[in-house]
Amino acid sequence: MGTANELGDGVQQLANHPLLRNVTIEQQREDTLLRVETTQPLEHLMSRYEGVMVLVFVESDEASGQQQTAAVTTTEPSAPATEPEQAPVTEAPEQYEAEPQPAVVTTSAAEQRSMDDAGPRINDIDFTRLPDDVALLRVNLSDEGIDHEARVRGNRLELTLYDTDIDDDLLYVLDVSQFATPIAHIETFREGGDAVITITGKTAFRHQLEQIDGSLNLKFEEPMEVVVDDGSQRPISLNFQNVPVRQLLQILANENDLNLVASESVSGNITLRLENVPWERALNTILRVKGLSKRLDGNILIVAPADELAEREAQELEAKQRLSQLAPLESTYIQINYAKAADIAAILRNESSDLLSERGAVTVDERTNTLLVRDTPRQIEEVEAMVKTLDVAVKQVVIEARMVTVRDNISDELGINWGIGNDNAGGPDLWGSNTNTSTDLNVNLPVSNPAATIGFQIAKLADGRILDLELSALERENKGEVIASPRITTANQKKAYIEQGTEIPYVESASSGATSVQFKKAVLGLEVTPQITPDNRVIMDLVITQNTRGETVSTPTGPAVSIDTQEIGTQVLVENGETIVLGGIYQQQILNDITKVPVLGDIPYVGVLFRSDSQINEKRELLIFVTPRIVMSTP
Repeated sequence: MGTANELGDGVQQLANHPLLRNVTIEQQREDTLLRVETTQPLEHLMSRYEGVMVLVFVESDEASGQQQTAAVTTTEPSAPATEPEQAPVTEAPEQYEAEPQPAVVTTSAAEQRSMDDAGPRINDIDFTRLPDDVALLRVNLSDEGIDHEARVRGNRLELTLYDTDIDDDLLYVLDVSQFATPIAHIETFREGGDAVITITGKTAFRHQLEQIDGSLNLKFEEPMEVVVDDGSQRPISLNFQNVPVRQLLQILANENDLNLVASESVSGNITLRLENVPWERALNTILRVKGLSKRLDGNILIVAPADELAEREAQELEAKQRLSQLAPLESTYIQINYAKAADIAAILRNESSDLLSERGAVTVDERTNTLLVRDTPRQIEEVEAMVKTLDVAVKQVVIEARMVTVRDNISDELGINWGIGNDNAGGPDLWGSNTNTSTDLNVNLPVSNPAATIGFQIAKLADGRILDLELSALERENKGEVIASPRITTANQKKAYIEQGTEIPYVESASSGATSVQFKKAVLGLEVTPQITPDNRVIMDLVITQNTRGETVSTPTGPAVSIDTQEIGTQVLVENGETIVLGGIYQQQILNDITKVPVLGDIPYVGVLFRSDSQINEKRELLIFVTPRIVMSTP
């Protein structure tokens, strides 16, 4: 883990190796995956670190006492990149004889921890394949008295070690499906102040948990197949001509050591010939031909017509219902901790839930968030079991969104004014500090709000007139970055929103001619509905808006303010704590504006005296990020 692959992804074939077929090296994010494909099931496989080397030992039953070694060189993260070399695959010397080791995949801390580390912690985790396809997971702990709990749901076991820390290098998903054990993969993660190890099996499994000194040992093996020899599959041969059905049923019952109770309606004869047919199939065939059915109560076989048995069972069910209606009622108080008592009561009152009997009732005390349930003892037990399952703490999520707007604006403008004036006291002065270019101009193409102007008296004509030239220029560069970061915390599957901004008033006219003032929001807002998955990822329905005040525009009812809108709505699946880019908008506006005197402005070289140039290059980019973080409950 945390190792770069400098060899490049690829597969190396090992044609002459007696145990290994090929070796695959693959880069997965920040980790390097080494996959070894064998030619046969291996009895032993072990890996260990030696400096910057990872040694993998493989051994089969036939190669007992002789181990094959694959050495994979890893580079320290700080070392510079070197020319890729092929990973050597060598055989260990024949004189190297190691004691056969079980299949072990070991993950441990990179260095020995100091003895004064505070608090209980997991030192390392070992996965071992034992004989008979038994898997052993050994969790080495810093303390012997760590409180722990193992819960099994289907083919998944969750081991929780309370108030226990686990290092980052032990947080992973380990795929062990290639080993011949019932286990598919192992996952470790933190949940609040606890360390959790989840073991997922390929199918259902049996497990055994024991604590030896400072380690927890979990053994996993295939479930035992319990075969009950009830005689139902024992082959039997029958050959009868016109034999009474009651007599034939007695023969079958005696064959399987059962007592027979036959209804008076069972009568008639039957002819059959069966060879090596399972006992149960032979019995069912006879019953089906004669329109009969059976019930097995312990070692008593009851045979009667199907409708007769159905009627009898209906009568028994009706009797049980009448008995339940006569059962005494009890009352109990159930404290609801995390849910709302009214919501739980609504579930109980729902007819489809069938949790309360016809005489049952439930009352809610909203002040103490308590349920008062009155029903039979059996129904109360079912209600308490349901409340225990539903009344659990709901996880919370902190969602942080960031909207980054980057602006880059560059503009260049160049304008010109020139004209001819008289050099006398009565005429306009066009030189020195009294230069006035607002009148008597032949060309007037200045820059609006120029950064600087410069004027020249270019020439004095023979008749005493002055030729005056004024240049105006503007070069402007604007760069800006706006970051908006709304943040909100909400419970799992609960919609939440946050917004900040202003409401802009505008006038709205009715059909009658009356006017009224309405308001339009220009806000920064975040609306989210999160859903936490069982593997601690987050599905989010998101709506993020960033509306700002725009330009003022004219309307028939008067001036109104426009609103610049930036909005995104999407659904994403994100890892806990991971930042994802939801989307972005990139805009670029390039304007070349030329104001000129017709014909004269197009003359090469001279035309610059008869035109004004303006160039604008405006860039704008919007990026939207979101980061969810699950709030782990503290113990």
